[in-house]
Amino acid sequence: MSAPDAGYVRYVALGDSQTEGLGDGDDITGLRGFADRLADRLARCEPSLQYANLAVRGRLAGQIRAEQLAPALALRPDLATVVAGVNDLLRPAFDADQVAAHLEAMFAALTAQGAHVATITIPDPARISPLARPLVPRVTALNERIREAARRHGVTVADTALHPVAGDVRLWSSDRLHAGPLGHERIAAALAHALRLPGSDDTWAHPLPPAPSITGPHAAAAELRWLAGFLGPWLVRRLTGRSSGDGRTAKRPALLPVRTDESPPSKTEAH
Repeated sequence: MSAPDAGYVRYVALGDSQTEGLGDGDDITGLRGFADRLADRLARCEPSLQYANLAVRGRLAGQIRAEQLAPALALRPDLATVVAGVNDLLRPAFDADQVAAHLEAMFAALTAQGAHVATITIPDPARISPLARPLVPRVTALNERIREAARRHGVTVADTALHPVAGDVRLWSSDRLHAGPLGHERIAAALAHALRLPGSDDTWAHPLPPAPSITGPHAAAAELRWLAGFLGPWLVRRLTGRSSGDGRTAKRPALLPVRTDESPPSKTEAH
């Protein structure tokens, strides 16, 4: 959906680890992520922009609604991004209608207050990891509901799921759950293009140069390393009722001016 070509002065990001910026920097040097990168682009158009990021890793859509919506409304944004649902997709009891209802409630509340809201769709997980193929019907169902809810509330959708490049493994970090720096930059560019920011275009959707394919024993070894290094620890957390976000709070809970020097935030700024 198209968006007005307007200058925004208060941008608030709601979401989980992707919005927090995992995969783009680290907890020592500071996380960046697509929301920080989008804020930089917005600040180049409107130097007085103030930006808050309420996202916390590990949060389900219902938790984001319960914990982040009221603080977001209190900040009275004129632009908000709402990106959620991936953590729900990974749960055995996933319900696309329930997740979409939480997203739609956030869309409705923010737009009713006058904010312009933007979101994204979820890429095909099987392109990122063959082991994620069972999740494809869930992703398809949730994306359909995201688009429908967005239409009802005038929400801008950067429909990244429609573009094959979104599944290029070079855009993703080694855990295959979070975008890497290039992926976060492409998400920010997709949102900027959907919002019709000056200087934005569709180059974010262009494919990367061809890469050598990995097949046979090398591909199998890569899958085993991922299982041991990332999927295994994730399953342990689920079985023990723990979350990567336990004890964490938003990295940027207040509206603050934005730097545009392309450097990651400091450790102090990241927590």
